[in-house]
Amino acid sequence: MNSSSTILRLASCCAFVLVTLTATTRAEEPRRPELTKLPFAFAKGMENTPLQYKGRLLLVMNRRDDTKSEKDGYRDSMYGYFLDLRTGEEFGRFAAGHSFVNGFVEGERLHVFASQGTDRDWFQSIDHFWTDDLKTWQQEEAIRKTPDEHLFNSSVCRDDQGYVMAYESNRPVQFCFRFARSPDLHHWTTVPNLCFRGERNEYSACPALRYFQPYYYVLYLHAATKNHPGWITYIARSKNLATWEISPLNPVLEAGPGEGINNSDVDVIEIGGKTYLTYATGDQATWSAVRMAMYPGPLHDFLAAWFPGNTPGPTADARLK
Repeated sequence: MNSSSTILRLASCCAFVLVTLTATTRAEEPRRPELTKLPFAFAKGMENTPLQYKGRLLLVMNRRDDTKSEKDGYRDSMYGYFLDLRTGEEFGRFAAGHSFVNGFVEGERLHVFASQGTDRDWFQSIDHFWTDDLKTWQQEEAIRKTPDEHLFNSSVCRDDQGYVMAYESNRPVQFCFRFARSPDLHHWTTVPNLCFRGERNEYSACPALRYFQPYYYVLYLHAATKNHPGWITYIARSKNLATWEISPLNPVLEAGPGEGINNSDVDVIEIGGKTYLTYATGDQATWSAVRMAMYPGPLHDFLAAWFPGNTPGPTADARLK
């Protein structure tokens, strides 16, 4: 064999190896879960929870006007209500003077947690409302704020120990979220010395908490980054609520055309083997609306897909020093 033939054969082999390595590298690159934003919106919405209760598909929502004082009737301008997602009917106003609603169904009972509004002193502690018929409500305090803080969004899920809540605070970081546990949804104990505040003590708000053994997953609102302007949604997971993995594929959602600067207040529900995300759009000042996005698979698969095994992401430590 002459030298020219040898060189050609070596070049051909090298090219084959290069193409093979490139294909392998591309095949191993993690893919973001496929989300489709659905082409409709619910006007004037912000905080919300999609849920199924006694055969009805509902959206628990709230309205508020933060500019009104008690003398102006702020209790009438701040309340929770329901939207029937099949008929479009709005009904069942409740929780006057409260906002930042989060719903949770347990058997024949619907529970809603909401923050207490006040006369221009921002928001206070979190109250628990419950009903068996969407008409008659009972109320009690769930989470009492400390003297120097204010409480906002909350999210409840069931785990192996009972129930766990993530709730948003303005201390020590504006904003962050803490955790509480309950055996029965009525008696809550704050988990001491834990506060999720992102990777670098950064804005972390509007938690939506879910549990699939062994992981807790939380979707939360993150401030703008260099490559993603506006308010964006992130996801993280943890086995113990203390140490967290932040997905390397973030953000989960960011504002697109016609959505202003905001994709916030995410919540999730699985219907018919598909996952639906409800989220708020707007400009964080003068307008807002709730939209939906869909993932073509179960909720567990959707959450787990944000954490590809071959691509580690940043970590966050929720333990307070």
